Formats: sequence, C-alpha cells, structure tokens
Amino acid sequence: MEPTIQDAFTEESERLDQVLHEIDSQLAYLRKIPVYHGPDHTEQVLESIRDTKRKQLAIASGEPYFGRLDFHESGKPGPSPLYIGKVGVDRENSGELLVIDWRAPVASLFYSFTGGSETASYESPEGLIEGLVYLKRNIVIRKQILQRVVDTFNKADGDMSVTDEFLLYRLGENKDNKLRDIVSTIQAEQDRIIRAAKNTALIIQGVAGSGKTTVALHRLAFLLYQYREQIRAEKMIIFAPNRMFLDYISGVLPELGVGHIQQTTFADWALELLEHEVKLTDPASRLKLWFAVGPGRPTVTPETPSRFKGSLAFLQWLEKCMILFEANFLPPAAFVPWEGHSLPAETIRQWYEVENKHYPPAKRRERVLARIKRWLEMELDKIWEQSRKKELKKKSAARLRDYTKAWTEHTPFSLYRTLLSPAERPVWLPEVLLRELPEAVYANTDKLFRKKLVDPDDLAPLLYLRNRLHGIEAELMFDHTVIDEAQDFSPLQVALLQQHTRNQSFTILGDLSQGIHAYQGIEAWSEFEALFPEEQRGYFQLERSYRSTMEIIYFADEVLKRSRTDTPLAVPVFRSGDPVRLVKTPAGGMHEALVRAARELQAAQAITTVAVIGRTEDDCAQLHSALKAAGLEAHLIEAGQMSYQGGLSVVPVYLAKGLEFDAVLIADVDKRRYEPTPQDGKLLYVGCTRALHELRLFYSGEPSDLIAGIEGDFAVHA
Repeated sequence: MEPTIQDAFTEESERLDQVLHEIDSQLAYLRKIPVYHGPDHTEQVLESIRDTKRKQLAIASGEPYFGRLDFHESGKPGPSPLYIGKVGVDRENSGELLVIDWRAPVASLFYSFTGGSETASYESPEGLIEGLVYLKRNIVIRKQILQRVVDTFNKADGDMSVTDEFLLYRLGENKDNKLRDIVSTIQAEQDRIIRAAKNTALIIQGVAGSGKTTVALHRLAFLLYQYREQIRAEKMIIFAPNRMFLDYISGVLPELGVGHIQQTTFADWALELLEHEVKLTDPASRLKLWFAVGPGRPTVTPETPSRFKGSLAFLQWLEKCMILFEANFLPPAAFVPWEGHSLPAETIRQWYEVENKHYPPAKRRERVLARIKRWLEMELDKIWEQSRKKELKKKSAARLRDYTKAWTEHTPFSLYRTLLSPAERPVWLPEVLLRELPEAVYANTDKLFRKKLVDPDDLAPLLYLRNRLHGIEAELMFDHTVIDEAQDFSPLQVALLQQHTRNQSFTILGDLSQGIHAYQGIEAWSEFEALFPEEQRGYFQLERSYRSTMEIIYFADEVLKRSRTDTPLAVPVFRSGDPVRLVKTPAGGMHEALVRAARELQAAQAITTVAVIGRTEDDCAQLHSALKAAGLEAHLIEAGQMSYQGGLSVVPVYLAKGLEFDAVLIADVDKRRYEPTPQDGKLLYVGCTRALHELRLFYSGEPSDLIAGIEGDFAVHA
C-alpha cells in the first residue's frame, strides 16, 4: 500500500474499533434488561423505545457505517468528519453523534455532492446550510471487519471530482437470489427521488438496471424517517408484479431497519377485499395466449377487452351505471305490513335519498331497513289487543322479509354480473348505454360468471363497484402506495388506488421499454399523469443503467432500435466486460450448446447465478429437461411461482422481468420466435438486460432481424 492509503486504512481501523466498542457496550446493556410484558402504559412505551434501540444497534453492529464526509459548515471553526450509516448511533452519555442515519438531512450531502470547489448545501429544519466538502470517503465493513477504504474526493490532493471507482467495485460484485440495499452507492439523481416530498405522486421512468425498484424501497424508508409523526409503516403498501418478485425484494426493507410495510400483488389484494367471492382464470393459459409465437398471436387494439376494462372510458361507463343503479335500487312500492296500513313509498324514499344520502347504497339500504323495522315496532305497539297484535306481528314480519328480498342486496360480483352478463341484464340499463361497450367485452361472460371466474382485468372494476356499494373503510386507506412495474398497470387500477391513498402520495415506477403486457398496460406515462393534479405530481427519468456492462447495454439498446420502439434508451455506467456472444448452433444442436455453456459458466468462479431464457413456456420445459438429463441442477420458473432460488434457472422471457443474473443464455433467437416488432423487441430487451456480466444469444437457422448483423466492440459471433 502507498503511505497515504495505509494511513487512511489505519485511521479508519482505529475509529471503527471505538465505534464498535460503543455499540457492543450499549447493546449488551439493553439486552440485560428483561423485556416488559405487563399492562403499565409507561413501561410499555419505554420497552418499545428499548426494542427499537436494540434493533437499530443490531443492524449497526455488523456494518456501522459505509461513508465519511468531511464538511466545513459556514460559520464553524473547521471541517467535521460525518460518518454515514444505515442507522444513527450516538455516544450513550454525551449524545455525541458517532454515526448519522443516511436519511438525515445532512447525510444528503454524501449523495448529492459531485465534486468541485463550489459551496455545497443541504436543507435542514433550520433552513439552508452551506459549506465546503473536504473529503468524501467510501468504507466497506463486513462483519465488523474493515475491508476497503476508497477516497472518491479529496480536496487536499487537488482532486476536484468525485470518481466512480467505488460504484464500479460494488457493481462488479456477484448477485445472489435476493435484491440488496444500495445505501452506500445511491447516486445524486436517485437521492432526489428518495427525498421528494410525501404528498406527491412520483412517476419514475427508469431504464432496465437503473435501480428504480431499490430507489422506491429506500424512499419508503426515508418517508418513515422524515414523516414519522404523520405516517406509519403498516399504512404503506407495495404492489409488485408477482409473488416471486416480492420474495426477491424481501430483504431490502429489513436491511434498512424497516418492517410491517404491506407487500402484495394487485390480484391478491383485490381478491382479499372481494372476500374471495370470485376466482381468477388460469394465469398460465393467459400468458400462453398473449406470448404465443407465430401468426396465431392475438393483436391488441383499444377495444381488446382487457385493455378496455382498464381504461378510464370503462370507469366512466361504470359510473353512469351506478347512477342509474342508485336511482332504481329502492323498491318503488309502499311497505304494507297488513291490509289497510302502509308506510308510503314517498316516506321511504325520503329516508333513502335525503336523510341517508351521504352513505353508500349498501349502508343506506341497511339503515333504511332498520328504520322501517323501528317504524313497524312502533305501529305494533299502538295495538292493545294481544291476539290481534300477535297475528299482525307474524304477518308483518313475513311481509318485511319479502320487502327486504325485493330490495336486492348486491355484492360487487353480483352487480358486475348484472351489468355485463347478457342473460341477467336489468330493465333499468338502457340500450344506448350498452352500445358504448365493445361487443367483445361481453364475450364468454355468461360462461365464466356462472363459475364465478373473472379475468385479472375484471378485478379493478369489481373493486370500484365494491367501493361504490360499501364505501372505503379507514383500515383500507394507505399513507403511501408504491406501484412497481407500473407500465403493466391500467389507468383504472391507478384511479382505484387513488381512492385508497391519502394526499396523492404515490411512487409509481416502471420502464416503457419493458412494457411487454401490451394487452393490459399503458403506452405513455401521460395516461397516469392525467390522473393527478399538476401541482401534486412529479416525473423523473432514470437513464443510467447500473446493472449490466457497457457491452450488454449497447446491445440491448440496438435491439430496441430495430424493433421500432420509441422508448428511452439506457446509458451504461462505464463498466466494461466481455462482448455479447451470438452463437449459431447446428439444427438440433441447441440444447447441447446451452448445456455446454451452462456448465462452463457454473465452473467460472466469478459466476454464481445463471439464467437460461426461453421464448415460451413449452420451450422452457424442454430446456429444463435437457439440462436435467445432462446432470445439471436447474430450477424451472413458472407462472405463479412463489420464490426465486438462485443458482441455475430456466425461465420464459416474459417471467424474467425484475430479476437479474450474473450470466444469461437466451435460446432460440431466430426469425420465427423473435420478429422485428415492438412486442418481440421489448421481450428480447427484457431478456438481454437481465444479465449483469455475461450475455450469450443462441440461434439455429436464420437469426432474428433484431440481432442479425450486430457486430463491433460490443458483440461478436462465436
């Protein structure tokens, strides 16, 4: 080591020993105090504080901090070293800050400072704080052992720019089967998103590998820190594309010391709110249909049922239906408990339309029926003759039951079926309104609805009807909502989640270049922007890709260009690797070539996760069988899978989105399976951008036009 590097390492080693001693001492003291389980409120509060402190110190114990910033605040005598970690740590007796929480205002300097001699500043509760940065240092500590010290800026050495050496070091690390936090490498553009104001709907267009999912998770941790008096973790929710993706991201929030945030898929959440009255059609069959190969593949138009059911036009149609429904919900006749006695229809309507107008229809029905029952009890109390009273009580009870049955108690599904099933169409639904829907929307509804089966795109309309019928309970309101892979959400889904989210507090993220579910998603972010007031929304575009090497990103961008897809291209971080390999295999030799490549990669010390990506589910089943027959242990990823195991995986390209692997082998990239269309271009782009370090594409016969002739510094034929 050079003396200066050795001196820095020695300095940081000594300080690390001091901080660890303080952490271990505090942790040992807290663990000696018995956990309080009694009823005393004061003691419960104290125990809660101690429990939080124990958890924070446990997180800090293995890796107390990851960065140091020497900052000279204007008006102060000199620079002070600020150590940044996942949680804050102070000295027990003096209150001296040993480690600053990465979410604290001053810690933003560590992320926003990009070099130079100009004044640096950050927003604090007291106002703008300005000063000069003298040193920015990245520190790697693993299991209490100092492993690496890297100065990315040092004013004393005349180095006036922040270097990417540490970022490249972290990006070069191998991945396992879980997403990890990025607190030590958050970039300035990512930090701006993380620290954005709470009551704002952020829409983030992030290219593959830009870290948008991780940024969204860090934003949740920041919001809980910054607005801890206003929001609670259990009132935040993350909507992910599938359960396997939820498992993949499950480690990030605990690493940041955050728990109790709801994490689910839209389908699981919706089915629970609908009390599982309906079941979903087979998701595998749906994917097989939409991602079929060849001329039988369905086309997507605005009138495609799944697209139309996710549109605001359908929401407006449902709103018109609900207005008519509420107007015709109440039985028109008077209630006659016995001959010669009645409760006028006008009185019942007054109770329904005026006195209870602020309640949703189902609640109004409940309250009006209770009012009728009370009226009946009072009328019976006026009768003194006991035998007649008994007779009339029995008769009136039967008539009240008949009246209640006539006033149909709808569930969201029964009402939806009434609106969309030709066999059950109500008389109050006019023909002119029916003609506003594409005929395809009605196709197969009778057959499916009889079995209580619905498609995924029916869930948002069903929840809308649920909210209109019953209102939204307080426990179903969120302080903040995250929607990941939002390009596959519909405007109706987001409009529905607006009803459940306070103050337009959203983080909506995705990548239009990965919008492979054209039958249900959006084509432009403006479709979501239009849902939010201009002053309460923000748009961010993350163009830098941190996942893959330059060669892989340039290759993937070329695929997008050839597919005539007008979406943002990725800009790679300067991390070079091997060129992308295009491998032509002899007829019938595809499986053998993939087995050979998988075995070679698994033997490489630098590779821990490998994906073999096929075009269809059937292709992947055959690939998986070939790998197993060759003695390789491989995990086949299928629709509905709960977890990603790591190691060697076989996955259809349309299920690979959101995952990442050290190396990726894409099978059968030929003219038939990947046509030069936006849909296939996005699919192949998704497959290519799963690779961190190595990408190989295999084809027999003629290569797809999406890759044919791509050569140069970033791609070679092998």
